[in-house]
Amino acid sequence: MRPWLTRGLVMAVLHGAADTALAKATVFDPTGLLTAKIATIALLVGAAALWGAVDAWLRREDAGRTWVIAALFAGLGSGVLYVIGRGIFVDQAGTSELGPALTGGAAFAALLVLVPAGLGLFVGARLGTPAPAKEKPSPRPRRRVPSPAPRAK
Repeated sequence: MRPWLTRGLVMAVLHGAADTALAKATVFDPTGLLTAKIATIALLVGAAALWGAVDAWLRREDAGRTWVIAALFAGLGSGVLYVIGRGIFVDQAGTSELGPALTGGAAFAALLVLVPAGLGLFVGARLGTPAPAKEKPSPRPRRRVPSPAPRAK
């Protein structure tokens, strides 16, 4: 599976689920969700930043391009998932909600992936490279296997 597709799908599901959960919570408390919204956005931003930093720290190839494509995919995917989730779990929203979700909502979600991932890539590239795994010495000394043919003299 392509790395941008993996990152895009995971971020789309995270953003779609968060938007749907906030819409459901708004039904019960329409005015008092400021703290929940801030915490949700902080978690989404943190997930993208941490994943971007890990990609840069591990020196993944084309990490910047991967995150740009993943952000675009996550924006569109989260918009579609939000409309589906809202239609099923919240208020039976129809396809008329798809237009705003795929324009403004998708752009906002894409920025909530792209900007923190870019910062994560910047920070992760400044960290030291991970140390290679060291082999543990064997408790028994290695036995030399004789060659099948004797050495020529």
